Amino acid sequence: MSQAVEKRLACLINARQSHLLQHGQIGLEKESLRVSPEGAIATTAHPASLGSALTHPYITTDYSEALTEFITPPLNNIPELLSFLRDTQTFTYQHLGDELLWAASMPCVLAGGEQIPIAEYGASNIGAMKTVYRRGLGHRYGRMMQVIAGVHYNYSVPEHFWPIYQEIKQDRRTTRDFIDDAYLGLIRNLQRFGWLIPYLFGASPAICKSFLNGRPTDLQEFDAFTYFEPYATSLRMGDIGYTNSKEAGVGIKANYDSLAAYVSSLRRAIDTPCPLWKKIGVKANGRYEQLNANILQIENEYYSTVRPKQVPALYEMPTQALSQRGVRYVELRSMDVNPFEPVGVDEQQVRFIELFMLYCLLQDSPQIDHLEQQEIDSNLLKTAHQGRDPQLKLQRNSGQTGLKEWASEICDGMVAICEQLDASEPMQPYRQALAASQEAVCDPERTLSASVLAQMQQHNEAFFHFARRTSQEHKAYLCSLNLSSHRQAFYEQEAVLSQQRQLEIEAADDLSFD
Repeated sequence: MSQAVEKRLACLINARQSHLLQHGQIGLEKESLRVSPEGAIATTAHPASLGSALTHPYITTDYSEALTEFITPPLNNIPELLSFLRDTQTFTYQHLGDELLWAASMPCVLAGGEQIPIAEYGASNIGAMKTVYRRGLGHRYGRMMQVIAGVHYNYSVPEHFWPIYQEIKQDRRTTRDFIDDAYLGLIRNLQRFGWLIPYLFGASPAICKSFLNGRPTDLQEFDAFTYFEPYATSLRMGDIGYTNSKEAGVGIKANYDSLAAYVSSLRRAIDTPCPLWKKIGVKANGRYEQLNANILQIENEYYSTVRPKQVPALYEMPTQALSQRGVRYVELRSMDVNPFEPVGVDEQQVRFIELFMLYCLLQDSPQIDHLEQQEIDSNLLKTAHQGRDPQLKLQRNSGQTGLKEWASEICDGMVAICEQLDASEPMQPYRQALAASQEAVCDPERTLSASVLAQMQQHNEAFFHFARRTSQEHKAYLCSLNLSSHRQAFYEQEAVLSQQRQLEIEAADDLSFD
């Protein structure tokens, strides 16, 4: 499987251009649920002193007013990237009072889903649209599923890599067509091999019973307050969590054959009425309950582990941005929040995923047919629920292979990439990151999910108590840090500027929301 990778890497080395693989742009988006000291989802508003959630580039909200999202700029220096994410959360804690940022992906919904506050974004049309969209998500899928947190990993290849790579592949299309096609190939491989991410970095093998709200389940009972599966890695990515659980009923599957096919498949879903959602109603008693009654309200409703992305302008739909300017970066969405890191992700994870991205880029990537798509879906679900089972077999080319064997093969294929990325790094951080993952492949007890269960057993605590304890520890650490005067002023200024931008947007509206 790694022959294509080795061949293309050899071409780069022979052309003395392998350094072009270094310094890709990486951005992180980390979601954290605000909770009370007792661990209940916060019902307070997003703190105004943090700035406007509508326009702040680095501190915003996701589905809920209580689901804070921290966003880094794209950077090519990983320590700087993680420092920015750390400092953003340190600044946020200055404005949270006694509240905590929940350290785990899976929430404990102690008061029921209807008590979860939907995010508010002010009086502008764009702000109202964001709130109505979220109201629709709540009606369609339930509010509890929407407050599951994760870490999104955004990656773009260095711009100067593309002309050399296009020459190596002897591709005579326009540069934009070549780049778009290469990114879609990367995305297809991220789907093929994407089960490796929840295996290594899944950290939700257990959930609070309150999350299911009394619904029947096949999960086992860990204690009076907790469900779990003994070999689970990421129940967030399983059939109770972050999946297209309604997909069979509404009939949508994105097409990753090409950028045009991807855009077309999503636009078709946005334009196609859905009887299931029509029952909800679009506007009732003068209030919008959803943006429309179509299969998807907007593109972002399609829950996928990976997306092609382009930065949209104000009021521009994501598919319009992609059609106009092509793929700018790839967003990987399958990482759980790392509950053992106050920042939510560590350096070895970030470096390993960069290796994984490059491996998927350099690897052959044929189109995905219906049979392979079934295998991809099955492998992700199996890994989420049974990933640490030594006997687990995954589907591959109409046959079966052991997860451990396949994972080892993928990791072995990254060794040569490591050598190029570490060429100017005396401490060989990429080799260290790969070695840590290889150890976790050989020994499932070294995975994050195994560590979560081990901590719960060691402390004789429910998932809720584990998550609250680690949340308190993270708060103590982050609150002990002192931001530099420059960084403090930076966040304070961004808060003020974001509020000004929101007021400008609201003042510029000259149409009704209808």
